[in-house]
Amino acid sequence: MDNTDVPDLVGRLGREDDSGRKMAAFKLQSAIADPSFADVFVSEGGLPKLRELCLHANGNTLAYGLTSLSKLLELDMGWDIVSGDLIERAVQLVVTQPLVNILRGAMSILVAVVSYPHSHQNVERSEKDGTDSFGFKALKPSIAIYPQFLEMLVSRLSSGDHILGANALQLVNALMRDALVNDTDAEWSRFIKKLQDLGVIKAVYVLMQSTALTDLAHPLLDFQQLTKLMLKKWRDVRIDMEKPEHRRALKALDSASYPERLTKENNASGSKRNHPEKWRRLGFETESPAWEFDQVGFLGMMDVTDFVRKDQDQYQKLLLEQSNMPSEQRCPIARASLSVTAILYEHFEVDKAAEEDRGQYANALESRSGFDKAFRPLLLHWSRLHTAGLNGFLRLWKATGAEVEDFEKVEDLVRILVEQVVGQAPRIKDMQEVEDELQDFDYQKLRELQMELLELTFEDAWGHHLRQVRDELNHEALQFIKEQRIRCLLQGDWFPHILGYATDTGPVTKQTLARNVPSGWRYVRLSHNRRYLHYADFNEKTADAPSLDALNEKIDLSIVSSVDSKVSTSRPSTPNTSSTITGGNHALLNGTKPGSKHTASASASTTLTIHGYLPTSSPPRSRHGHNKSGSQGQQTKESVLLTLHPQSHTLASEWLDGLLMLLNQQPITADTNKLVRLIGGYGLRIRLLNVRFEDVGLGLGENSGKALANGLGENGEMKMPGREGLDEEYYYEIAGM
Repeated sequence: MDNTDVPDLVGRLGREDDSGRKMAAFKLQSAIADPSFADVFVSEGGLPKLRELCLHANGNTLAYGLTSLSKLLELDMGWDIVSGDLIERAVQLVVTQPLVNILRGAMSILVAVVSYPHSHQNVERSEKDGTDSFGFKALKPSIAIYPQFLEMLVSRLSSGDHILGANALQLVNALMRDALVNDTDAEWSRFIKKLQDLGVIKAVYVLMQSTALTDLAHPLLDFQQLTKLMLKKWRDVRIDMEKPEHRRALKALDSASYPERLTKENNASGSKRNHPEKWRRLGFETESPAWEFDQVGFLGMMDVTDFVRKDQDQYQKLLLEQSNMPSEQRCPIARASLSVTAILYEHFEVDKAAEEDRGQYANALESRSGFDKAFRPLLLHWSRLHTAGLNGFLRLWKATGAEVEDFEKVEDLVRILVEQVVGQAPRIKDMQEVEDELQDFDYQKLRELQMELLELTFEDAWGHHLRQVRDELNHEALQFIKEQRIRCLLQGDWFPHILGYATDTGPVTKQTLARNVPSGWRYVRLSHNRRYLHYADFNEKTADAPSLDALNEKIDLSIVSSVDSKVSTSRPSTPNTSSTITGGNHALLNGTKPGSKHTASASASTTLTIHGYLPTSSPPRSRHGHNKSGSQGQQTKESVLLTLHPQSHTLASEWLDGLLMLLNQQPITADTNKLVRLIGGYGLRIRLLNVRFEDVGLGLGENSGKALANGLGENGEMKMPGREGLDEEYYYEIAGM
C-alpha cells in the first residue's frame, strides 16, 4: 500500500460507518507489518484511532484491530497507547470471548505486554505514571477484576485451533518467564504452583505427545526450557534452617515416619521424641541434614517430601523394615532420594545453557524425525519420575544384597537404569509404562549394560593400552581352550561305525533307518606325548575306556596334512542346544570331558576326516586305508588316514578344533570361538573392575596402560612391594629373570 493511502485509511478508521471502518481495519492488518508503513501510520495520528477500535469495536472489526496492534507491538512501536484499560480489555476478551480470531489477537497483545523488555525509557515512563506497563505486574489489576483469567488461559491450551493453542502457550510461557526472572523468591514459586494446580503440566504433556507439532513446536520447546529453568531455580535455593518453610518441610519428613496414632498421642501429651539417631534413621548421614541438600537444594527437599506424601504408609513400612536389619545393610532412603534427584538433573541436562539448547532444537526440527529428539515430555513428570526412580533404587539395593559401602555402586546402576528407560523412551511413550519399566527392569541385563559402558569408557580413555590388554587376554584364553581341547583328545572317546553312512541315503524309511544303526565302535585316544593318535575297532562300546595298550593302530601326527569336517561353524538351533552348551562348559571348567555323554545328536552328515601323506614304500594298508608303520618316509600323495563320526556337535567341536590346535592351526567352530571370547571378556572385565577410572583418568599415558595391565591398588595407585612380615633373610624376585 502506498504512503499516500495512509491518511485516507486513518480517516476511515474513525468513521461511524461500520462497513467502512471494518474494511479499513481489514486493510490495516495486512499492511501494518511493513515498518515504513507503520512509521507513516503513527505520524499520521493512526494510534488513537487504533486504540479506540480495540476498546470499543466488536466482531471482525475488533479482531482486525487487535491483530494490527499486536503486529505494531512486534515492531516495538505503538507502546504509547498500551494502558491499563487496554490491558483490561484484552484480559476480559480472553475470559469471555468465544471467537477464535478475537482471542488470537488479544493473547498476542498480552504476550507482547508481559514480554516487553525493560528498556530505560519504559522504566522511566512507568515510574512517572505510577503504573507497571510491562511484565506480569501489568496484568495483576485486570486479573483481580477477572480472577478466572488463568483458568481460562490454561483451558485454551486444549483448543482444537492449533494457532490459538500456540498463542495461549506463548502467554503462559511469558508469564512463567517473567515470574522466574523478575519476581521475588516468595512470589514466583506460588505463581508456578498455581499454574500447575490448574493443569498446565498435563495440558502441555498431551500437546507434546500429539501429532500436531508443527504449529506448536516453538512454544512447546520454550515451555520445556522454562521447566528446566524452574528446576534449576529450585535447585539453587539453599536449605536454610532459619527459614520457616524449610524447617517445616524437614520436620514433615520426621512426622510422616511415625504412625498417625503415635503422632497424635505425642502432640496431645506435649512430649518430643529425642531419638539419638532421629535423622540417620530416615537415611541421612548425620544428625544435621541441612548440608546434605547442598548438591540438589530445595529441589531435593521437594522430591523427598513428595515421595513421602504420595504414600506415607509405604514410607513407614520401609523404615520399619530397615530398622529390623543390621545397620550396614540398611538402605539410606533420604540419601537415595537425593541421589535420584541428582541423577535426573544430570540426565535431563538441566544446567545446559538456554542458547545451546535452542541451537540443538533448531537442528532437530529440520526433519520430522527430529521431534522425538527435541521433545522430552517425561521431564514434565519430574515428581513421578523421581518416585519411580527411588523405588527402582530400593529394589536394586535389595536385589544386589548391597551394604552401605556399596551405595555408589547401586547409584551407578540406577544411573544406567534411568538412561536406558527414560533416555531411550520415545516421545509418545506413556508415563505409566516408564514407571513400570523402572520398577521391573531386569537386573542381569542392567549389569551387562554396565559392563559394556565400562568397556566403552575405558576404550575412549586408554585406546591402544586397552586393545593391547584385550589381545593378550584373548591369546591367553586361546591357549587355555587349546589345552582343554587337547585334554579331551588325551582322555579319548567312542565313535560309531554306521552302515551306509552317506549323504545319499534318501528319504527316511525302515530300510534306510536300519542302515543308520551302528554296527561297531571305534575308540580313539591321543598318546601322552601328544605325537600319535591311537585307535582300535570294537564290536561293542564298553563302560570302561580301553587302555592305550589295547589300541593297536596309530597315526603319526607328523604326517597329518589337514583335517576336513562337515561340522557347521555356527551352532544349529535345536532343542538340545542348551544341554550341549552345558556339557561343553562343564568340560572347560574341569579341564576334562564331561562325565555324562553328549546329549545333542549330530546330523548324519557330521564327519571328521584326517588327511595325510603316506611314504612311497608303505606297507600294505588295513581295510580302513591307514598306514600302520607311523613312518613318514617320502611324501607323495595325500590320502585319508582316519574318518570319525561324532555323535554330538560338542564332541565334533572338541575333536575338530583339538586336532587343528594340536597342529598349531586356529579353531574354526562356533563353540570353541565362543568360549575363547567368553574367557577373554571375563578377564578384561576383571581387570577393569580393579581400576578406578576417576583416579587415573587424568593421566592417560604409559602409567595408566600399566595400571590397566597389572591392576591397581584400592586407591588407584600402582601396587608397591612392602617389607611387612619379612625378616633379614628375604629376597626380591626380579621379573623376567
